Amino acid sequence: MAPTDWLPARLRAAWALTPDIRLLEIEPESPGALAAPGSHLGVAVMIGERPDTRSYSLIDSGADGLYRIAVKRLPDSRGGSAYMHGLEPGARLSISGPRNHFGLTLGRPGYLLVAGGIGITPLHAMALALHRSGARFRLLYAARTRQDLALADGLKARIGDRLETVTDDEGGRIDLDAAIADLAPGGEAYVCGPYRMMEAARRAWSASGRPVQALRFETFGTGGRHATEAFTVRIPRLSREIVVPRHQTMLEALEAAGVGMIHDCRRGECGLCTVKILETDGTVDHRDVFFSEAQKAANAQLCTCVSRVVGGGITIDTADRAG
Repeated sequence: MAPTDWLPARLRAAWALTPDIRLLEIEPESPGALAAPGSHLGVAVMIGERPDTRSYSLIDSGADGLYRIAVKRLPDSRGGSAYMHGLEPGARLSISGPRNHFGLTLGRPGYLLVAGGIGITPLHAMALALHRSGARFRLLYAARTRQDLALADGLKARIGDRLETVTDDEGGRIDLDAAIADLAPGGEAYVCGPYRMMEAARRAWSASGRPVQALRFETFGTGGRHATEAFTVRIPRLSREIVVPRHQTMLEALEAAGVGMIHDCRRGECGLCTVKILETDGTVDHRDVFFSEAQKAANAQLCTCVSRVVGGGITIDTADRAG
């Protein structure tokens, strides 16, 4: 199946892993491609009466003909997770992929996997692949409570002591400095979790002096330094002023207003949806992992699929010429 194809599928089974995380087994109508570790699946969803798409990380390769995803219902959901939690077995779906912006490089002397909350999903697939290959790795998995450690029991049974878990309610925390220091020279780290976890990993990795390219990220695009709020986007060349509600991304608001946009991942990873910042009277909350910290500080561009503005609005330019 080519990454850009949309094909029919059905929801074969679904069950709760935690009170707010649901595992879904999706069976494509025709055999699908194997998913490389770190891949995600595109799913067509309905947000109210509006069709949209969402991407969900695959927790294994789909070698048995089923694609498995774990979806967390978010209190600040823009509608995708609520839709996925409302599906019943037998439901017809349209899917695309697998695609991969978070590929695992095999053959390194060591690996450090760090997951926060629902960020376990792509790292679950990576851990299984590394275990099968006999690689040296550790998976550090943090959540709020023991109950929130979705997939942990099954992983523990398969990879044993390579999985280490910590929870906030027990006062646990991942010691990133120590974990990075224990990583073999030439090893790589893969991180998926909340924005603050990724920022802490960036700082610890930078302080270690290891090569920047050996640290890889995936983000859910649902959190940043500031609370989510509505803001206004101005596009002088198009004579447009568009309000971005708190439950909608900037990319979604621009698309709904008829502004031509280019995009792919919708998770702040690929950089295709970036726009030029002309002026801002608020604070830009960069939530992507595409731009470096220096580029974010320069405030010249932002990824519209995840980044937002607080305390004011923003003036941008886009590639749209149709008006």
